[in-house]
Amino acid sequence: MGGRRARVDFVHSAEDKGVRQAMDHLVELRHCRIVHIDGGRGPGSADRRRSYRAAMRSHGLEAEVRVIPGEHTEQSGIETGRLLVAECDQGPLLSTAVLAGNDRCAWGLLMALTRAGPETPRDVSVVGYDDSHLSPLMPIGLTTVRQDARLMAEHAVRFAG
Repeated sequence: MGGRRARVDFVHSAEDKGVRQAMDHLVELRHCRIVHIDGGRGPGSADRRRSYRAAMRSHGLEAEVRVIPGEHTEQSGIETGRLLVAECDQGPLLSTAVLAGNDRCAWGLLMALTRAGPETPRDVSVVGYDDSHLSPLMPIGLTTVRQDARLMAEHAVRFAG
């Protein structure tokens, strides 16, 4: 069975670049306790997790690395929000910024934080990932990493043709 491997073209987003831009933005805002809500086995999650860790190292924040297991769901964001708020009972927010695995997770986080009291972005900054078509509809503006799905689809069709 050890024959040739098939050559396969594929199109994917530049996870490393997107995460690096989000992390640079948060560091420019003077955040150093930046947590990442992991997307579990969701698309792009492993690359985003790896890129988050690399960005924290490159900014000299390796000691502050914190990845919270999650999923690409609103419920995952809500649960993380509850966790972060519960930590507030012991003092100030342990994390001042969150890079969510995707926008859905970020929305859940924003809902949980809004209900519990910490104000975004005054107390904690939240960055999503996807630039979902629903992002502009949020009552709280969501900073998010944009993926150009239309351009990615055009490339995929071109490769397939």
